[in-house]
Amino acid sequence: MAHPLGAIAILAFGAPAAAVFTLLHGAGNGILTIAKGTLPLAIFGPCGYGFRQGVLMVPARFGQAGAPFLFAVLMERVGAQALILSSALALGGLAALLALAPSSTAERA
Repeated sequence: MAHPLGAIAILAFGAPAAAVFTLLHGAGNGILTIAKGTLPLAIFGPCGYGFRQGVLMVPARFGQAGAPFLFAVLMERVGAQALILSSALALGGLAALLALAPSSTAERA
């Protein structure tokens, strides 16, 4: 939720809200790094954790590598609408996460 809130601030108030956007985006990114390591363990349990993390991280690494370029292209072509798109993607991820039900393996751990 931090990135979408920061995007709303910068869209509403412009450049003066850049510091707010930076702090919220950074905070969201920090929480994301913690969630990447703990969420699969909580959802799927400890069995095969290392392999599962490897499988889950491959697409994430490709996405992280291409994201700055793609965002720059979007900013050039659609301007501030790129922030709306990135916020929509973040909210879609949140909705998908909230739709997950814990596995029975994770409940026993």
